[in-house]
Amino acid sequence: MQVFRHFPLNSNAPIGLTIGNFDGVHIGHQALIKKLIAESKKRNLTPSVMTFEPHPKEFFISENAPSRLTTLREKLEFFLDYGIEKVFVCAFNKKFSNISSEAFMGQILKEQLKVQLLIVGDDFRFGSKRQAGIEDLKKNAFELFEIPEIDVNGKRVSSTRIREGLKEGRIQEVNQFLGRPYTISGKVVEGDKRGRQMGFPTANIHMKHLRPALTGVYAVKLGNRNGVANLGVRPTIAGTPKLLLEVHLLNFNEDIYGQHVQVTFLEKIRDEMKFKNIDALIEQIKKDVAHATRYFEI
Repeated sequence: MQVFRHFPLNSNAPIGLTIGNFDGVHIGHQALIKKLIAESKKRNLTPSVMTFEPHPKEFFISENAPSRLTTLREKLEFFLDYGIEKVFVCAFNKKFSNISSEAFMGQILKEQLKVQLLIVGDDFRFGSKRQAGIEDLKKNAFELFEIPEIDVNGKRVSSTRIREGLKEGRIQEVNQFLGRPYTISGKVVEGDKRGRQMGFPTANIHMKHLRPALTGVYAVKLGNRNGVANLGVRPTIAGTPKLLLEVHLLNFNEDIYGQHVQVTFLEKIRDEMKFKNIDALIEQIKKDVAHATRYFEI
């Protein structure tokens, strides 16, 4: 898979394209991608994705932007797995946000990328101030497929609803919307070994997620290993201004420092809380480990 940080002056081959933020790469996004790949194959086109970095809401409203469900690296990994061959990562800044819909369709899509096929959601908007939509694409003679929204149990699948589900601990519902378990990936780094001192050694995961959509204690898998994770600020142990992801692996005590791993969230055990002392925290961790052990024995 080729990843471009800028638009080529002249694409060397026509492409089929879908455009979006793809935060979470949920089943609605997957429907776009599957349709893109199928229709591109019929036309001998290269299936391609255009996405944005940072997320446009991070540019416009900064600190009040919603939590990300996936980092750019995670999105690219999903695109590769699904069979995308080219990804155009657009730097979303003031210049890009001011591109008119006419320039976007004519100069970027037609001239530079040689787009022959577009697959978009039925609510797709583009151009400065989101001034244009699907009817404008049709007027400009793009071969176009609109993919309707997807509902699960009467609920519209969206990144916003997934964020809400993660915040409220509805992991099973979230995983239905994603079509897979929710994951966070990162590198195992050395921590302060407080977990080991309490009898529960942890793998400390360096996350690219600055504002994860969930916090608390969970039954998880790290790769194919069972574990219990805490994602939070460790309020009992002095606390930290930055959210930390720590995973205690069940029946495992090997060195995995430096590995890039994927933590899969399967069930919420409880919210993070502050205990009156370390002994009380240790007793609760024992209960958390027992909860996770029972979960994996079912």
